[in-house]
Amino acid sequence: MDIIIRGIVEDDIDEIVEIEKECFPTPWPRDAFLTEIRENKLARYVVVEVDGKVAGYGGVWLIVNEGHITNIAVKEEYRGLGVGNRIVEGLIYYCTSKNIQSMTLEVRESNIIAQNLYKKYGFVEYGIRPKYYSDNNEDALIMWRTNILR
Repeated sequence: MDIIIRGIVEDDIDEIVEIEKECFPTPWPRDAFLTEIRENKLARYVVVEVDGKVAGYGGVWLIVNEGHITNIAVKEEYRGLGVGNRIVEGLIYYCTSKNIQSMTLEVRESNIIAQNLYKKYGFVEYGIRPKYYSDNNEDALIMWRTNILR
């Protein structure tokens, strides 16, 4: 199995939108991703390919000295192969290469698998955003990883 991580290109958008639909109850539309990669100067996205197919992706916004992870998703058929690990590692690597000092994200309170992935990379719970997710008013856990340059 050949697994690579790379920066996103516009040709990836259709596959990413399909992953969004599979993974999230309120997926981002195609235009949102196009705006992110064409116009949002703060946004950086990575894609993980398995045997030449997009298996997952992740995004981060670089704001001053913080990286805010916007989304991470792995296509169901590629879960359990380390794709999520590669995405998080890629985002951390990118942030450290830009001298970003800390990273944050929000994750559904019910998404224990994602929480455990983030904890594996040193993210710690710092609070709750009540009713953060509009599809079901679920709370989000706020997680931070500080001092990533060490």
